[in-house]
Amino acid sequence: MATKSLKIEGMTCAACAKAVERASKKLQGVSEASVNFATEKLNINFDETEVGIPDIQAAIEKAGYKAVVEASSNTLKIEGMTCAACAKTVERVTKKLDGVIESNVNFATEKLSISYEPSKVRISDIKRVIEKAGYKALEEEVTVDEDKEKKEKEIKLLWKKFIISMIFTIPLLAISMGHMLGEKLGYSLPSFIDPMTSPRTFSLVQLALVIPVMIAGNRFFRVGFKSLIRRSPNMDSLIAVGTSAAFLYGIFAIVQIFSGNIDYAYDLYFESAGVIITLITLGKYLESVTKGKTSEAIKKLMGLAPKTAIIIRDNQEIEISIDEVEVGDIIVVKPGEKMPVDGEVVEGMTSVDESMLTGESIPVEKTIGDKIIGASINKNGAIKYKATRVGKDTALAQIIKLVEDAQGSKAPIAKMADIISGYFVPVVMSIALLSALGWYFIGSETGVFALTIFISVLVIACPCALGLATPTAIMVGTGKGAEYGVLIKSGVALETAHKIKTIVFDKTGTITEGKPKVTDVVTVNGITEDELLQIAASAEKGSEHPLGEAIVKGAEDKGLEFKKLDFFKAIPGHGIEVKIDGKDVLLGNRKLMLESNISLENLEETSHKLAGEGKTPMYIAVDEKIAGIIAVADTVKENSKKAIEQLHKMGIEVAMITGDNKRTAEAIAKQVGIDRILAEVLPQDKANEVKKLQAEGKKVAMVGDGINDAPALAQADIGIAIGSGTDVAMESADIVLMRSDLMDVPTAIQLSKKTITNIKENLFWAFGYNTLGIPVAMGILYIFGGPLLNPIIAAAAMSFSSVSVLLNALRLKGFKPAR
Repeated sequence: MATKSLKIEGMTCAACAKAVERASKKLQGVSEASVNFATEKLNINFDETEVGIPDIQAAIEKAGYKAVVEASSNTLKIEGMTCAACAKTVERVTKKLDGVIESNVNFATEKLSISYEPSKVRISDIKRVIEKAGYKALEEEVTVDEDKEKKEKEIKLLWKKFIISMIFTIPLLAISMGHMLGEKLGYSLPSFIDPMTSPRTFSLVQLALVIPVMIAGNRFFRVGFKSLIRRSPNMDSLIAVGTSAAFLYGIFAIVQIFSGNIDYAYDLYFESAGVIITLITLGKYLESVTKGKTSEAIKKLMGLAPKTAIIIRDNQEIEISIDEVEVGDIIVVKPGEKMPVDGEVVEGMTSVDESMLTGESIPVEKTIGDKIIGASINKNGAIKYKATRVGKDTALAQIIKLVEDAQGSKAPIAKMADIISGYFVPVVMSIALLSALGWYFIGSETGVFALTIFISVLVIACPCALGLATPTAIMVGTGKGAEYGVLIKSGVALETAHKIKTIVFDKTGTITEGKPKVTDVVTVNGITEDELLQIAASAEKGSEHPLGEAIVKGAEDKGLEFKKLDFFKAIPGHGIEVKIDGKDVLLGNRKLMLESNISLENLEETSHKLAGEGKTPMYIAVDEKIAGIIAVADTVKENSKKAIEQLHKMGIEVAMITGDNKRTAEAIAKQVGIDRILAEVLPQDKANEVKKLQAEGKKVAMVGDGINDAPALAQADIGIAIGSGTDVAMESADIVLMRSDLMDVPTAIQLSKKTITNIKENLFWAFGYNTLGIPVAMGILYIFGGPLLNPIIAAAAMSFSSVSVLLNALRLKGFKPAR
């Protein structure tokens, strides 16, 4: 018997927990199933010979919930990878371990994202199998400075190796091709290295020049042959076998020359080996430089936080490292300085630039009690604030983690490339060998011709472009999203977003501000608007009702003075009765006025009109005479209408979900142009409404900000949480909008479309390149009287393919949302 703990997603009440238990217990082999609704966990005992975890997950999913195996996640830095085949090898060896749930290697970032069951497998076991496969796994955290330093060191080393290779390759190429060029250009090589007069010196000089190039490119041989011995060949294996074949044939030719067979002086292959290594080293250098640019967004984010903070300790201002700041420390920030960590203002006033995190360019006013986001810039006032979140808990650290996780994740579109790159190198080696043997035996060509075919196929068929096509685009796309305050949490979310056909918006706090405001003040019988608002606000001063609070706030915003109450009485379901300055004041609904025998005169029509606009009208009577109406409404956010118009232009249907009555919902929907209204929906039923839309065969996105939106966010194909919302909503979402601006919803979808288009272009180029390149290298054109592909040209083409894919991904950096 096995005992497992599964995390259950999508439960909203105790009845859900019961449903999960019921669905689990029905399975053959399950002896016990207990769900803890508070921790959202299912503890289950089952016989592994009769039922497995996938069966349990399927049964729970059928019941309408999701069961996830409790696991630990970790990210390891992998050293020693050179192509997509290496990444595939690391994935393969780690997935074989019992207890590993998921293993994804991002070749572009050189990171392994792994989920595993700690009870079955340890990090040390994972590292061990990776090292056994010929790579190195590092767990320690690398700071942005260390990472940058390491990358720069690698780039410098590649450049140095390229320069050394080039210094020896140019004369090698000049000598090896000199006799051919001399005939055309009318010059000849010096007699001591002329193949006709001094074939031995000619061959030995080439050997002397190629050896330093081979030493400079020793990594290709070291890694390539090691991978070949381990039966997981990679790009380096292709290069190593191809150039070694050329080099060894050259050695064979030298032996023949020294034996008196001087015709072999024209069949030396040293220049091919030298030029291939030089060109591929240049390609690797350009690839490293370009790859560095794809991760600039995350480096920018990591570089935002200041290195030090000034805190008050024993009434003294002292400067300490940001790592030493603790929760509760009082931090001093002067104008122009960055906020070290998250916190709450305790003294002073200022305006803060939060654009680097939210994309919002207008500085935000901050005073006592307001929240501070670490890494934002203090514009004009000195403030003191209390640290509330430090280290990994700060908003910036969370954002970096989100972006890093997204960049390390795989989009479904990448699966095809992964499968192909896993088999690619062994298949290419077989094709190269068969092609060479075919030409030699069936085509009756020379050994030199067959060797040319063999080397060309090996060198042109590198799978690097294939491995870089998807992760680089995802890295740039998610990084660009972060710049606009759109945090896309995974490659899956990035890909799914472009398929969305219906978007469901929660009303309160998403389409609307979520805070009722006074929208209209209508007066009669000679009273002024300010007087009416002053009376109403004085009456509601002690009220905790949201509508009353809105009236009080409206008066405060106008700077009106509150009058003292002589008497106060709440009339449930009707309103309130108060006495101010000896005057009897009634404030409430139509029922209150009619029961108090107060004539509404011609205000009833105005009241109906206001209610039709989604506002709540409240009557005010003074000394038994109607004085006017104050209307309160949850106002629509500034950009709601514009965002919905933009979504309509993109061909997306927009729905609104709310617990409000149909009339109020219709009024709001009319203002912003909603297509479909789902009114009077209880919080627990929101997920069901999303399910109904999905049942129509649509890909549905849900946009919300509250705890009650979490189940619907999880149910939707894409959950989008508003940045001003709750942590629960953000945890359930696939995309988090840092600002409360709905214009970021179309931005996220546009970014998804652009990124997926870019990935498709990259994959088309990578597949197309290999589909065309390999047959040409095999000599297809030569059969029909065309040219034979020179291995040197093959090496140049291979390097260009990887760099072109990276450059295409970098085009995403120019993305700007349509507004």
